[in-house]
Amino acid sequence: MSDHENTSRQRGNGGLSGEDKRPPWKIDYVAFLQWAQNAPEQDVNAVLTEELPYAWRDAYLSMMPRATNIVRFRYGTFEYLYDDYATLEATGAVPYGPSIEARLVAACGFSAPQKKKRDDYRLKGWVGATERAFGSGWDKGHFIANSIGGAVDQAEVNVFVQRRDLNRGWSTAGKRYRAMEKYCELNSGTFCFSRPVYHDQMAKPALVEFGVLRGNCEFWVECFENR
Repeated sequence: MSDHENTSRQRGNGGLSGEDKRPPWKIDYVAFLQWAQNAPEQDVNAVLTEELPYAWRDAYLSMMPRATNIVRFRYGTFEYLYDDYATLEATGAVPYGPSIEARLVAACGFSAPQKKKRDDYRLKGWVGATERAFGSGWDKGHFIANSIGGAVDQAEVNVFVQRRDLNRGWSTAGKRYRAMEKYCELNSGTFCFSRPVYHDQMAKPALVEFGVLRGNCEFWVECFENR
């Protein structure tokens, strides 16, 4: 996926129009699912996995006042959409900016509960000790949980600075977040996604949008505060 790829292709864009008053990052997933269900001779899951990343990319680009380098890759049963800004800096395409970080745009795929141990050796090495780096209210979280097929080794883009009460299910919102992950764990092959929303140019999201497709007919989407 390239920033320069034609973005005018017809897709379910959530019914967005020039008069829509929602925030630019917002997507109407109900409308998107209805569009996917009506796509001729195509499986709903196939349409969602192919087309939702374009909608996320377009929403992300609409809020970007800077150059981007968006790449799309697969690891396990999930695909990751990533703004690899660091490569632009390394190649001299843009000047180095200490307040701008490479970061995830979105991740989606199908839950695949794992029996193998978490790759915590990679998580521990990411920017050092958690509390020393970020403070006691934060964890190194996974956009896609290890329990449903997410990883750190070879997929470091899956890691982010997450509110501890959300990550560990301590708060009311955290309990909902963990319930959604548990649904994906108990229902292998469930389509789900995680999408950060940023209010600045750093990699710590202000919001985390998590979505689950239940029974191929209903989207369960929640947006969680992460600041």
